[in-house]
Amino acid sequence: MYNIAIDGPAGAGKSTIAKQVARRNGYIYVDTGAMYRAMALFLLENQISPEEPEKISEKCREADISIVYENGEQVVLLNGRNVNGLIRTEEVSNMASASSVNGDVRKKLVELQQKLAEKSDVVMDGRDIGTCVLPNADLKIYLTASTGVRAKRRYDEMAARGEKCDIDVIKADIEERDYRDMHRDISPLKQADDAIFMDSSDMTIEEVVGKILELCAG
Repeated sequence: MYNIAIDGPAGAGKSTIAKQVARRNGYIYVDTGAMYRAMALFLLENQISPEEPEKISEKCREADISIVYENGEQVVLLNGRNVNGLIRTEEVSNMASASSVNGDVRKKLVELQQKLAEKSDVVMDGRDIGTCVLPNADLKIYLTASTGVRAKRRYDEMAARGEKCDIDVIKADIEERDYRDMHRDISPLKQADDAIFMDSSDMTIEEVVGKILELCAG
């Protein structure tokens, strides 16, 4: 099996890049962020807040989260329900960042992610794929971009969906999330020692994908 790990901060383009690399190589794309978002949605739907770690630990055991492909599209299932259209809100994003520091949440999801990688060629993106989830991945990428560029990308995505948004609020939220992700006690965001650093601030999607494909082939 060939495993590719792509890590980096929020808004760096990890998911977009990982999906294209997987498609071009015929690999399975495992959207770990979507799995954490699905867990966050489950917790929010059960009226649990980020400030209730014991309830998070207890309730997360009831969530069955899986990824399947239907007609070539990734579908995230939460207790058998397709939640693709519910997990991309800012509320879910913030809850995912907060709940992902919970050891019980991480243990449950990491086990599933590792099982997927053991039986298939995969591309995974997240915060700690190269450092914790797939420490023996064949190729590790640390993908980032400037805070301003990442905020503009998120703003454009939200505006395209017709959502009301403020770029200054988005930028502040990204900065806060970066700090939280990098300073959490469990599996903080950091570049793996053997990861290749890539700054996509001035690169097109195709340029980043092309570079990663070259590294795979090399």
